[in-house]
Amino acid sequence: MSDDNRGRDESPDDERRQQSERKQEDVRDRAHEDRAMSGDPSERLGDLDGALEAQDYPTTTDDLVEAYGDYEIETQGGTESLEEVLAPTDNQSYDSADDVRSRILGLIHR
Repeated sequence: MSDDNRGRDESPDDERRQQSERKQEDVRDRAHEDRAMSGDPSERLGDLDGALEAQDYPTTTDDLVEAYGDYEIETQGGTESLEEVLAPTDNQSYDSADDVRSRILGLIHR
């Protein structure tokens, strides 16, 4: 049986190529995370941040949309109203302003 070196010769090249691709993906992922997480959360929420502090809790998604649906929130793609940000969620209950902030920030980082 003859020894075929082609399989062995290709393997180091494939491994180098795969390592390079993984490095590129890692750099892209880190850059995306940095953009997504940059800035103070209260700055992204604008005036809504103060309104959330004044809100009576517990409250629901529907109550928040009714009271603050027009408030603008800074997202990765620009700005969206609170109503637009919360649209994909069910009517949930929130016990504090921090609960609401966490939910909103989770939604705008998707």
